[in-house]
Amino acid sequence: MKLNKDGYELICKFEGLMLNPYLCSAKVPTIGYGNTYYPNGKKVTLLDGPITKDYALEIFKIIADKYALRVSKLIISEINQNQFNSLVSFAYNVGVASFQKSTLLKKVNANPNDKTIANEFKKWCRAGGIVVQGLINRRELEIRNYDKK
Repeated sequence: MKLNKDGYELICKFEGLMLNPYLCSAKVPTIGYGNTYYPNGKKVTLLDGPITKDYALEIFKIIADKYALRVSKLIISEINQNQFNSLVSFAYNVGVASFQKSTLLKKVNANPNDKTIANEFKKWCRAGGIVVQGLINRRELEIRNYDKK
């Protein structure tokens, strides 16, 4: 599966756009739409120069598509586009390695319509060990989107 327009928008809604490098809530140098590295694999540093909005969107789509491909390979059950978009948004935020080890993925692969999946999204609302309201909001939207038919 691939992200669609709604999937890109879901991720962008919470990532926001910053044209200058900054430290995200987990204290990682970030730029654009929540990117911690560039398409060439180079990590973002606080010493990097600003980027344009067009370049930020270009970086975002390249990297988001890489996440979508990796998530797609981890999903063995049949899911709909909304479920896929939510799972890619989640993985984009927490990282594919964390997603791969998560109970969320195990439950999706066992039964993508399991009602307890929402609880698994909700477990991931911390950055640097601290509960962050923005992550609570993001998980709620990912859950609502996941549950859409």
